[in-house]
Amino acid sequence: MKQGLSFNKILMVCVGNICRSPMAEALLQHRFPGLQISSAGIHALVDQPADPHTLELLKEKTNIDHSAHRARQLTNDLANEAELIMVMETGHIKEALHQIPTARGKIHLLGKWNNLEIQDPYRQQKTAFAFAFEQIEECLDQWQAKIWNT
Repeated sequence: MKQGLSFNKILMVCVGNICRSPMAEALLQHRFPGLQISSAGIHALVDQPADPHTLELLKEKTNIDHSAHRARQLTNDLANEAELIMVMETGHIKEALHQIPTARGKIHLLGKWNNLEIQDPYRQQKTAFAFAFEQIEECLDQWQAKIWNT
């Protein structure tokens, strides 16, 4: 990461905060340990751990242990602290802005650069999680090339 770049405090958001956003959080934190990455859900399954498939894929593919993750609700404080909020689907932008209107301007689709929405693998087989994992990686590659220039 280059010095002086913005977006050092990033919040990943999905619905329940147990599948996609914790996956994206862990993957981005793994790429840039110096950034402050967190995640939340617009309708979080508060205090639940990440889905077992999410944890398995993170461990298998990148050796990341994200077992300490617990789901939390998107709040004004979390949104205000973040410099950039990334959501998984375009509908999440509308819902997040409905909950926190002051976040306007800093909420973006994770798949913004390749016009991609990450579909929710919740209660699906591991293959759906693996597909989401690959899409998240692809989207993070795009953000990394556009924002962090590495």
